[in-house]
Amino acid sequence: MPYELGQRLVIGIASSALFDLSESDAYFRANGEDLYRQYQAQRIEETLAPGVAFGFIRKLLGLNDLRPDDPVVEVIVLSQNDPSTGLRVMRSIESHGLLISRAIFTQGEAPYEYIGALSMSLFLSGREQSVRDAMSAGFPAGLVIESVGRTRDDDDIVRVALDFDGVIASDESERVFQGSGGLAAYHQNEIDKRTVPLERGPLAEFLRDLNMIQAIERTRLVVDPEYRLRLRVSIVTARNAPAHERAVHTLEEWGVTVNDAFFLGGIDKGTILEVMRPDIYFDDQQGHLESTSKHAASVHIPYGIANERPAEAATVLGRPEPDGEPEPAQADVSASDNLDTSDTFDKVRPANREAVATTEEDA
Repeated sequence: MPYELGQRLVIGIASSALFDLSESDAYFRANGEDLYRQYQAQRIEETLAPGVAFGFIRKLLGLNDLRPDDPVVEVIVLSQNDPSTGLRVMRSIESHGLLISRAIFTQGEAPYEYIGALSMSLFLSGREQSVRDAMSAGFPAGLVIESVGRTRDDDDIVRVALDFDGVIASDESERVFQGSGGLAAYHQNEIDKRTVPLERGPLAEFLRDLNMIQAIERTRLVVDPEYRLRLRVSIVTARNAPAHERAVHTLEEWGVTVNDAFFLGGIDKGTILEVMRPDIYFDDQQGHLESTSKHAASVHIPYGIANERPAEAATVLGRPEPDGEPEPAQADVSASDNLDTSDTFDKVRPANREAVATTEEDA
């Protein structure tokens, strides 16, 4: 029987998001691909240091004890390294005790094309162009940025925090706010449409998959009253009353839930994350991430009107080409083309997602 991916949370991760590759990248830039391959082979036993997303991935994989024989979380390495160069990455994964056994290495080619085939609801990378290319193809992707805040080690609870507009939901409301009518037009639009659900955004399926794991946890709690819930999901948004109602109704209409909702109305999100200390935070606006990255591993979702700009203006937010790999073939779209995709994430679904949603509704 094949190993099915539909009934679990599947995350694709580039080595640039999982490990600190700054030293490897500097060598690659200075010496080229051939010497870089030798460099990695000579250091295959030297374990790479954790990167920005390492702690989140480690704690998330810990949830697999909910279903030891049928893991609820699958993490797959997606790398444009060649297989030989990728050996150090896999050795480092083993050395750190991460239960990651699957990987795809596509030498010099962008591996994001396999996101759908592998039922991934999230792809994390430290390389901006890879993320933007994945988004332009309708796949859910995020750019890990340099973050001072890292995963808390004082407990095993996985805390995931997300912005709402432009992350979970589409940027429809943000476009009204950015228009000529400004805040007044935005509030009136949200009042008029308070019961009209927004279209799904890039990470809507990621939230659904998190809910799937939470449903498994609740079932476990019925069997074992001493079990402690270990996955907590929060929305941290600039929305406030009266715009908060549409966000709540949207989630209800989609059949998904969150544990916490922070409707901040312009309050610095970093002040909330300093207290919450989530293991990871997702936002579509770089201005917010400058603050949140001081307190949590932060991920930029380059989607929607907040990110529309010419392709030639694209830069890497963390460090340049962190994978230390050859440039992949670029998608034949501009950076702005891949951002106004309000309907794309309803049309492009990783394999078996429909089956997962049906199962949850039946439950």
